[in-house]
Amino acid sequence: MRRAAKVDQNQTQVVSVLRGYGASVQSLAAVGKGVPDLLVGYRGKTYLLEVKDGNKFASQTKLTPDQQDWHLQWKGDKPVIVYSSTDAVKAILAEWGTKQAVPCNSGTDSAAS
Repeated sequence: MRRAAKVDQNQTQVVSVLRGYGASVQSLAAVGKGVPDLLVGYRGKTYLLEVKDGNKFASQTKLTPDQQDWHLQWKGDKPVIVYSSTDAVKAILAEWGTKQAVPCNSGTDSAAS
């Protein structure tokens, strides 16, 4: 029996902030086998995000051997490793030449800075 997928502590916040910016977000964490954590759609583009906890030591946030293999073998756009919701927002906005966007929700986000 396969054990439950390990999800980094900050993944829920990353998902929430991305959705606040109008992105579609699907968790792929349960797939395992090195597949990135999140499938994100934004402005007609698709992104793969590997979420790592930026509050941990660098040695604790390295890609696993399965993740390294998956990243090397993937023929599409390479996954982006993000350590915070700010990193995730920057990843989806980078292609648009935009450093900031206005969230769709009325709450405040630290990712807007």
